[in-house]
Amino acid sequence: MTHRERIVAAIEHREPDRIPIDLGATPSSGISAIAYGRLKQHLGMTGGATRVYDVVQQLAQPEEAVLDHFNIAVADIGRTFNDQGSDWVDVTLSDGQRAAYPAWFHPDRQTDGSWIARHPDGQPLAQMPADGWFYDQTCFPYLNGYPVEYKDLPDAMSRVLWAAFAHSPWDHAREPDFWDQLRARALALRASTDRALMIVCGCNLFEWGTFLRRMDNFLMDLFTEPEEVERLLEELMRVHLATLEKVCAAVGDVADIIRFGDDLGMDSGPFMPLHLYRKFFQPRHAQLCAYVHKHSSMKTFLHSCGSIFELMPGLIEAGFDVINPVQTVCRDMEPEKLKQHFGKDICFWGGGCDTRRTLNKGTPDEVRTHVLERCAILSPGGGFVFNTVHNILPEVPPENIDAMYRAVEEFNGAGR
Repeated sequence: MTHRERIVAAIEHREPDRIPIDLGATPSSGISAIAYGRLKQHLGMTGGATRVYDVVQQLAQPEEAVLDHFNIAVADIGRTFNDQGSDWVDVTLSDGQRAAYPAWFHPDRQTDGSWIARHPDGQPLAQMPADGWFYDQTCFPYLNGYPVEYKDLPDAMSRVLWAAFAHSPWDHAREPDFWDQLRARALALRASTDRALMIVCGCNLFEWGTFLRRMDNFLMDLFTEPEEVERLLEELMRVHLATLEKVCAAVGDVADIIRFGDDLGMDSGPFMPLHLYRKFFQPRHAQLCAYVHKHSSMKTFLHSCGSIFELMPGLIEAGFDVINPVQTVCRDMEPEKLKQHFGKDICFWGGGCDTRRTLNKGTPDEVRTHVLERCAILSPGGGFVFNTVHNILPEVPPENIDAMYRAVEEFNGAGR
């Protein structure tokens, strides 16, 4: 099977000839620039460059040599943008490694060594400590209340760090020929690789409420201001469906998967009671999935952190084909339990290696044993794409990263 065939088979619950692997196809299945540089050094890869394509999370764009080395089965269409040297500027990461930022990103260094990233009009939007690993949001446009009308919603959204400092391809979205570029570059990538193709398209709902109002306020709003929540969500849906219309027209017949995001869980359970998810979000998630399935051949992928076991039936009913990152250290998220209850209904993209305790703190042998166990639990019957539980952070030893991927290869070669 080709890489693309393995990914599609896994999503459709047909067991492929080997477990397909992801690294870097989404901003929730990637690797920090610091960890990436150290991994390349460990592997003896001296060429190329560490390019920080997601500046908010400080994630590296894995190079073709790394994707090939680890038999990665899927690639982000966004990687086809910023393909010229002039698209990047040299930087020094907090551990002293050399890397590159997109040329449009110019954070301000403060006297204490921290960094502030600003809107073009000078307003501070995000901050990273001197020794930090990612930027934190500091601007919440609707912090003091909901607007009377939403004519300013695009401007408000542009002041949230995730939109202001968007990763590729969305950092080019304002260019007049963006949609033509997106299609042309996606077609060229598909012709050059047998990897499955991913288009990342947030369409967040709950999260946009927290980005605009701040987490504490928006959680209270679900209970105390339901009419305002409904009004905001309707405006967001107008924005999202307009974007989806263009995405489906541009790459709906080229990309294999479209990735949405909406973190719905904490360690201990969902952020909200089940009835509030079903009231506010499930119908709108269903509308997004239905649009994609009607107007494209893409599979729908939802990134949602935390303990979401209680929400899984609703997410499946809404039409999501894939769930990520499968945060198995949270309550009710044990891999055996997830596979038993939902393994025939949704594809688990992640859960292959715990990034909170094992990958970062274990020995290479412990990582190997852990990964082999996870593969044995999650892979039977398909419905599994190997990925870590969220991004690989700077603290992770490169030996453990190498051991993790070697363990998947070992499992794939053991009579499969």
